[in-house]
Amino acid sequence: MKNIAIVGTLALLGGMAVSTARADILVGIGTATTGAVAALGEQSVIGAHQAIDDINAKGGVLGQKLQLKVGDDACDPKQAVAVANQFVADKVVAVDGHLCSGAAIPAADIYHEEEIVMVTPTATNPKLTEHGYDSIFRVCGRDDQQGVVSGSYLASHFKGKNIAIVDDKQAYGAGLADVVAATLEKAGIKIVYRGAVTPGEKDFRTLIGRLKEDKVDAVYYGGYHPELGLIIRQAREQGLTSQFVAGDGLNNAEFWSITGTAGQGTLYTDSSSAAQNPAAQVVTDEFTKGGHADAGNFAYYSYAAVQVIAQGLAKAGAADSVKLAAALHAGSFDTIVGNIQFDKKGDVVKPSYVLYEWRDGKNVPVSGQ
Repeated sequence: MKNIAIVGTLALLGGMAVSTARADILVGIGTATTGAVAALGEQSVIGAHQAIDDINAKGGVLGQKLQLKVGDDACDPKQAVAVANQFVADKVVAVDGHLCSGAAIPAADIYHEEEIVMVTPTATNPKLTEHGYDSIFRVCGRDDQQGVVSGSYLASHFKGKNIAIVDDKQAYGAGLADVVAATLEKAGIKIVYRGAVTPGEKDFRTLIGRLKEDKVDAVYYGGYHPELGLIIRQAREQGLTSQFVAGDGLNNAEFWSITGTAGQGTLYTDSSSAAQNPAAQVVTDEFTKGGHADAGNFAYYSYAAVQVIAQGLAKAGAADSVKLAAALHAGSFDTIVGNIQFDKKGDVVKPSYVLYEWRDGKNVPVSGQ
């Protein structure tokens, strides 16, 4: 990812409109443009910004233009609630977001109370949609689907080996780690160590010492790239050669910037690469023209969330969030990540997860998964 160009884009956005035309329909994006996972938030803003531009260039929705308002939640639950309340005050019709599960879950309570549609491109914790809120949707899969992929891989490839599970105590990371642990236990695989780190932590000598002491062959990490990048770099420096496996929070070029060659061979799960979809080619070209050739999957799924909102508004026939929610539950939507339909909970029907490997600074699908 070209972070300098992306940050420049955010500066131009200024947290407000991305279109010079008068905007009649206000769409919010709740994400992290500051904080530890700002690089992922930048991807989501780029995707939403491009989607708004493309939709408006074709005439907008219902004869009106869309306008994007950016709310920075820093992936913090309290800040996410503040962003949600601000969106309510601004009278947004729908929200693309929130990025992190820990932020999305409390924000969803606000949107439910105010009957505002939220379509998250990336929040994967199952709790988000288990409330059965009519206005909450996601275009990605759930951790209880993603975690099974990693757990099954570890059970198959590390049977009889020592496996450890570590998470960052947050809704996304801990939830994903719990699913992996349950999958391993169901397969009869014993977990030799279960531990946690604190977001923002920098020194992992104690953790690495414990992993070495337990002679761990594979480590599953539930969390985001900043901490795991440091763990892996320090692990290699201290002679720990364990295989590391994680979730989609690792799909970010910043991970490789932290690890360098120490990150070679690290595995993670994510939705199939949207950039490879024929329907996404035009968007890929636009990202490249804008200096974001390495925008990443989060940008594509954020773009898709805006597509779903726009198509839903067209089906609803009005810029009305209650009618939009009904249209989303009833409809089918063609997006750059594929056709999307929602079940009664607001989860996408038939999501798919793929195992990737970090290899020479690039993420490559693992063959024979």
